[in-house]
Amino acid sequence: MTHFRIREAARLLGVSDDTVRRWAADGILTLSTDASGHQVVPGAELAERAQALANDPDPGDDLVRSARNRFVGLVTAVRVEGLMAQIELQSGPHRIVSLMSSEAAAELGLEVGSKAVAVTKATMMIIEAERA
Repeated sequence: MTHFRIREAARLLGVSDDTVRRWAADGILTLSTDASGHQVVPGAELAERAQALANDPDPGDDLVRSARNRFVGLVTAVRVEGLMAQIELQSGPHRIVSLMSSEAAAELGLEVGSKAVAVTKATMMIIEAERA
C-alpha cells in the first residue's frame, strides 16, 4: 500500500503540514509510522480526501456537463496582446495556462486574484507514475 509523509501529503492536497496534522487529530486522516519512524498517511485515504475537497465550484448551477475535468483556482496572470489573451490559473499545486480571444477574457472579467474554473475535455489523457 502506498503511503505519503505529511509534507508530501500536504503538498498533494494543496494545504499546510499543520492542516494534515489537524485532520489526523480530528480523525479525518489516519497517521501511521513507516519503517524509518516518519509519520505517513495512506495513499487511499489521501485520494478520498482529495475528492472530498474537490467540491462543486458552482453549487447553485443546475447545468450538467460532459467535461469531468474541472479545476477551481485563482487567476495569477492575464496577458492581453491584440486579438489574443493568455490566462494563468493556479489551482492548488496545478498551474493551468489558457489561450483565448481578448474579447472572451474581457467578457469573463478576468483579472489577477479573481476566482475562475478551468474546464477541459480531452479524448486522450496521459498519466505518469513512479516505477514500483
